[in-house]
Amino acid sequence: MTDLITTRAGLDAARATMSGTTSVVMTMGALHEGHRELMRAAREQADQVIATIFVNPLQFGPNEDYDRYPRTPDADLEVCRQEGVDLVFAPGLDEMYPDGLPSVRVEAGPLGEVYEGASRPGHFTGVLTVVCKLFLLTRADVTFFGEKDYQQLALVRRMVRDLNIPVDVRGVPTVREPDGLARSSRNRYLSAAEREAALVLSRALHRGAEQHTAERALAVADKILSEGAGVRVDYLALTDPLLGPAPAVGEARLLVAARVGGTRLIDNVRLFLREET
Repeated sequence: MTDLITTRAGLDAARATMSGTTSVVMTMGALHEGHRELMRAAREQADQVIATIFVNPLQFGPNEDYDRYPRTPDADLEVCRQEGVDLVFAPGLDEMYPDGLPSVRVEAGPLGEVYEGASRPGHFTGVLTVVCKLFLLTRADVTFFGEKDYQQLALVRRMVRDLNIPVDVRGVPTVREPDGLARSSRNRYLSAAEREAALVLSRALHRGAEQHTAERALAVADKILSEGAGVRVDYLALTDPLLGPAPAVGEARLLVAARVGGTRLIDNVRLFLREET
């Protein structure tokens, strides 16, 4: 049985009846297989599962797609029911921000100004503000975020450490289509031709991840991306797991963002660098 709650008071009352370890999966709706994986991980690792559905205006830029962002509440609730979610918190804008958009926000800091943050100024401040608020409202013990939005995951972890928020942040591997395309709510904006063109992102990342040095990983991925018709690359970056400078040896992340038609897509993979022999 999945309960639907739309008010903060209702959430507080429902939360008071829960016992054991409580998890939260935060979403903006338009749920897909990637969200299902987060819910399954939550179901396996916690006694109670809360899913939140809220399209947060704070994280959309002035020229981004807040108004056209897909909203599918009935289908989303059914997904939550199928995945054994105990409670869905789906507040309206006035319920979430009763005094208007908040004047006090959680600044993302330097890590929020690079990569996605450089292309989308203020985006991560909007993300962290709503995530912090939802941590306070749900009082969850553990939360699950997808590794596809890797910079978001890194920033949530940093916020939790820096602000001593008592929640365990766990990453869940990226869910991909059979042809390698990372699952995303924005994939529905792609035409058939654009979707085919978008496959160059995952292909470039995985070929890059097969290389053993930072120089080779970037060079191979960049070459493949440059051959992608209709793909406009925003950035291709190699970093350490915390999004700092890439190590000469050890675990690293290869990240890419690009526009395919009018749709902006992101993806990343883990790789391991070693000394060239």
